Amino acid sequence: MAAVALALAAAACAPTPPPAPLTEPEKTAAIQAAAAQSELGRRIGSGPEAFVAGNRLNADRLRRFYYRHGFDPVWTSRPAQARALTEAVLRAGDHGLPPELFHANLLRGAGALRPLDRDLVLSDAFMAYADALARGAVPAERRREDEVLTAGPVDTAAVFDRVLAAADPAAALEALAPQTPTYNALRDALRTMRDKKGADETARWRAVEVNLERERWLPRRLPADRIWVNTADQRLTMYRDSRPAFATKVIVGQDERPNQSPEFEVAIDAIWFNPPWSIPRDIAEKEYMPLIAKDPDYLTKHNLVMLPDGILQQKAGPYSGLGYLMFDMNNKFDVYLHDTPGRDLFQRDNRRISHGCIRVENPRELAALVMRQSREEIDRTIATGDTSRTPVPKPVPVFVVYQTAFADTDGKLQFRPDIYSRDAEIWQSLAPTAQMMAER
Repeated sequence: MAAVALALAAAACAPTPPPAPLTEPEKTAAIQAAAAQSELGRRIGSGPEAFVAGNRLNADRLRRFYYRHGFDPVWTSRPAQARALTEAVLRAGDHGLPPELFHANLLRGAGALRPLDRDLVLSDAFMAYADALARGAVPAERRREDEVLTAGPVDTAAVFDRVLAAADPAAALEALAPQTPTYNALRDALRTMRDKKGADETARWRAVEVNLERERWLPRRLPADRIWVNTADQRLTMYRDSRPAFATKVIVGQDERPNQSPEFEVAIDAIWFNPPWSIPRDIAEKEYMPLIAKDPDYLTKHNLVMLPDGILQQKAGPYSGLGYLMFDMNNKFDVYLHDTPGRDLFQRDNRRISHGCIRVENPRELAALVMRQSREEIDRTIATGDTSRTPVPKPVPVFVVYQTAFADTDGKLQFRPDIYSRDAEIWQSLAPTAQMMAER
């Protein structure tokens, strides 16, 4: 009996295990059920959209926000915060964002709205602006398939609650934007351009606003050690402890799609020494197979072999398309940094001649930095002639970006031509249209 009593006592004292976290569908169902119990919640409804004075609201995001507040109005008891945040949204142009994207027309006359409508408009405007600063007005899910850089997933309702709890909500909202040298330089340029006229200044203004948006696609904390490839500038820079340690020219993708270099983030995991080049099937079929059909000796002349699986491969050696080094960075685009036997190509101003991969002018110096070895050690490994894959001591993040306006390593603002014709697409996406508000 004593043992049973002790067991019962122990069971009574045992902590209650926490409930299992809700799945996303379960959470959505719980939010919708709670919304149905209040007038404000019913005003939002259960669909993806709601409307106030003809303006679309993001109903799903609003439900998630008000769920955290018991589906009670938020702004009637916070007039000072509402005014400060409204003023911040109306200054969105300082970030190259039209305030009209965030219900500026309604914010300016919010006092004339019915109380619940006003509360919903303020919340939707503030969170849409927070979302735009935190991950871009054109988030990854609405961009081109080769523009996949992202600041990371953002729970806007949760982020905005932290803004709301701050001593200075407007400053906390502004702090969601990047703080990189390029972002700050672009904002400074935007301020100085406002009173200037002329066609050239119109074109630069557009480049500044578009590249502010690109900066918002980047992680807020960039790795201190990283490789930065700007395809618009045709240059690579390696950073150590957030300072430039090495720079070199690169050859990048051609002007026409699908051979443009994409915008993405990846890590170098290893280096291939003396790599053979397995030619992608589409390149082999379009460029090599017609030549092979015309010349029976083409394979031998160019050190090529046809593998049993039908892959056309160029053997390792001084004439391999990958040169003596390839930086292994697994990605869905099959885009890599590598050496090349065509050294004279780096003397060209237009180095947009690859199928998307990035050829490095000084790959041995880059390999030494990535491997944390001397240049002599890299040379000795290559000199063996053996094909080998050597893991790097620590994966090195690589950012392949497309910046037509950026701050150089001295902090000076630089402009480059929009050779991939991507700026216009982003510019149109930033236009303050009803369709844009529907997608936000």
